[in-house]
Amino acid sequence: MRRFFLIIVAILVLVLAFIPLFRQQNPARQQESGNKITIVYDNKALSGFKGSWGFAALVKFKNYTILFDTGSDGEILLSNMNKLGIDPKSIQYIFLSHIHGDHTGGLWAILKENSNVTVFLPSIFPDGFKEKVRSFGAKVVEIYEPKEILEDIYTTGVMFPVGEQALILKTSKGLVVVVGCSHPGIVKIVERAENITGENAYLVVGGFHLFGAPEREIRKIGTSLKRLGVQKIMPCHCTGSKAEDIFAEEFGTDYIECGTGKTISW
Repeated sequence: MRRFFLIIVAILVLVLAFIPLFRQQNPARQQESGNKITIVYDNKALSGFKGSWGFAALVKFKNYTILFDTGSDGEILLSNMNKLGIDPKSIQYIFLSHIHGDHTGGLWAILKENSNVTVFLPSIFPDGFKEKVRSFGAKVVEIYEPKEILEDIYTTGVMFPVGEQALILKTSKGLVVVVGCSHPGIVKIVERAENITGENAYLVVGGFHLFGAPEREIRKIGTSLKRLGVQKIMPCHCTGSKAEDIFAEEFGTDYIECGTGKTISW
């Protein structure tokens, strides 16, 4: 009996000894525990928030806080952020996907609250828009080619038509791709993200621009995304209710419903 007791004690000692080692060998897991995307502007909204046509999401990744797009109405954007406990002054970077007003309209309200930001925007934006951003005291970084803009954070570069960029986060689970309206096509955007980084996409969040698209096309897109390795999707904004229903059917529990106030973490 005593021998059995000693064996148990020895095993417990070994387990306790290896726990710190295990933690040291998994820094990525510790580092990414606070990573999340919070929808702060969308057509749909959870109870207590305001929904309106447009899109914006707050991305917290590593030590970075990035506002992806700004919706169409600054007052609504700030109201939703306030209810979520998000201080505009905590934003370090603003990433604008494309020039359309439902993605840039709330920018000026944010800059009035916090001009100490860097704004990543497509170089094809009008010069007057860029100068207005600078007039607040914000820094403008013009994007055209795909590149790494922060540690493990990339832009797809400007894609046509419209001239749109998407945000790519390189995580331990795979790529997290955040899109505005996907005017170039959501599959093409994910393909480019994977080509840039050499990794598969894990999660795709944002507007898929599929309202009015036929069912056959939507199902083909779902199949293509799965083929590219996409595990989870959160279609928002301009995706369309029919496409959302089809994606929910195709992805099952890996489909995440979008709406202002919703948070997804990894």
